[in-house]
Amino acid sequence: MKSKICLIRHGITEGNKRRLYYGHSDIDLAPEGVEELKAQVASGLYPDGEDADFYTTDLKRTQQTLKLIYGDREFTPLSGLKEINFGDFEMRTYQELKDLEEYQEWLRNPKDDTLAPPNGESIRDFYDRIDAGFDDLLNRHALKVLKMRHSVREALSIVVCHGGTISAVMEKIFPGEKDNFYQWIPDPGHGYMLTLEDGAVVDAEKF
Repeated sequence: MKSKICLIRHGITEGNKRRLYYGHSDIDLAPEGVEELKAQVASGLYPDGEDADFYTTDLKRTQQTLKLIYGDREFTPLSGLKEINFGDFEMRTYQELKDLEEYQEWLRNPKDDTLAPPNGESIRDFYDRIDAGFDDLLNRHALKVLKMRHSVREALSIVVCHGGTISAVMEKIFPGEKDNFYQWIPDPGHGYMLTLEDGAVVDAEKF
């Protein structure tokens, strides 16, 4: 039985515009992000949400994105799919951090996936958390598939989350298909439609 999971990155925020390190910080969409999402909705970019299950990471920017695309919908928060936690570097720019020794040490060791910002999260911990969070999503989606087994419509789960989260998920599903993590990151308001067969992802279409 085929089914689909749609991963959508939230719209543009001031954090994107100012090139801030922000992951767990709970900030709003920027006015430009709101207008861009409205235009993308009008263009027909997103799948029909009828009968879909909805998920966000329970941060304002993902909730606002979901509402702009699909209106008022019940959703389940999945905190395991939040963006990486930059700890003491949150809401700060490179220029604000560049003279800090702990920041320079973090930059000097990009291959050390156990190194974390002060009070933040290492790359390894982030990947482990996303793996667990995506497995949780797959289990929830499997229940959706079971409930709709007699329906003429494919089961669909729609997840509004974050660029880094989506990239980590895509790297897990399709290891080695991109040169690096950043090549998987979709533009704000965009993402991937995953096709599943018997619970396993067999295809992905970028939108």
